[in-house]
Amino acid sequence: MIETLLSIDIGIAPTIIDKWGIEITWHGLFTALGVVIGVLVAAYFGRKAGYKEDHIYNAALALVIGGIIGARLLYVAENWSQFEDDLSGIIEVNTGGISIYGALIGGLVGGWLYCIIAKVPNIPKAADIAAIGGIIGMAVGRIGDIINGEHFAKTTDLWWGVIYTDPNSPSFIRFGVAAEPQHPAVAYELLGDLVIFAILIFLYTHVRRSGVTFFAWVFLYGALRTAVSFLRLDDTIWGTGLRTAQVIGIVAMVIGLIGIVYLLMVPPREETGDSRAARRRALREEAPTVEEEPAT
Repeated sequence: MIETLLSIDIGIAPTIIDKWGIEITWHGLFTALGVVIGVLVAAYFGRKAGYKEDHIYNAALALVIGGIIGARLLYVAENWSQFEDDLSGIIEVNTGGISIYGALIGGLVGGWLYCIIAKVPNIPKAADIAAIGGIIGMAVGRIGDIINGEHFAKTTDLWWGVIYTDPNSPSFIRFGVAAEPQHPAVAYELLGDLVIFAILIFLYTHVRRSGVTFFAWVFLYGALRTAVSFLRLDDTIWGTGLRTAQVIGIVAMVIGLIGIVYLLMVPPREETGDSRAARRRALREEAPTVEEEPAT
């Protein structure tokens, strides 16, 4: 095997504080930071688009709550053997163990329900903004995963790799002191998230059709997870040879591509008289309001 020249030894304990009944992990810390940064970025674009402050932060709260529930539920479903004898462990989210796809699905459901109930205008544009905030928040959250070493990857003979040396690291527990350098698969995903973030910003500012940025995020992140998962050691499912993230990623790519093509090929619906009247009332009651797309 070629010597891994840039191998990085990560000897940081996954837990930052474990005293007085309080446990804070790197995973939990950067997940929280990711949520905060994602919300702040989305709020910035939401204000520029003319959304009300109440709608921005209420939608963000619905996204976060839905994301936490979805992330834990999907992880528990995928790893039920870890919880069937200790159901109390299901709610211990701070110690790690969440599904990023569960977070995305749960967050989308929570945010969508709020927008429907609160009658938020131009939901496709709101989805675009949520996608921009979401992807940068995901990138920040992956820093905690890199430190923890809870996502196992294949060994590498490239010029770089990571070895976890702290005895409490999940990777150390699994592979031990004789571990060989493994692909920093989560770091690859972090870098991919940043690239996607830049692409979404470009699309949001240059493509004048609400919803395209959102579906581009669905497609691009699906492609990223599908590719990175070839380096992960997650279990395969249904005899396909594919991992859960890859199956979901492929479905996401199809949905994203269909959404983009549909939005670019089909003109926006013209506003009805009732919609125009409602818009005039909104303009009188508050300023600014969300910019509507020109009808064709």
